Amino acid sequence: MVTAIHLARTVGFVSVALASAALGTSTTAAAAIACKNGFQLVQGNYLSTPYCQDDLLAKVARQYGMKVSSAAIRENPNLKRDVCRFVGRDIRVQENCLTANPNGRGRSY
Repeated sequence: MVTAIHLARTVGFVSVALASAALGTSTTAAAAIACKNGFQLVQGNYLSTPYCQDDLLAKVARQYGMKVSSAAIRENPNLKRDVCRFVGRDIRVQENCLTANPNGRGRSY
């Protein structure tokens, strides 16, 4: 037989569990890397990082019509070289593409 006390305890435990779950998801979202124009927010300052530079490269490539993700560029150096050959002259990604394709945009044959 369920009494009012048992029901109140159950509701209390459920409330605490839901509050803990909500708190856990908010801290996970806050831990995500924040990039802005190729710069990462680190302790209140924006620093140029390879992670955010690759994110910017993917965004610029998508603006030119390529279907490429940031993760794919980070995981595949050959894809990054191909993307840089296509959009490497864009001023926003020129510096990042220098490391991917040190011989420039010219022909490689």
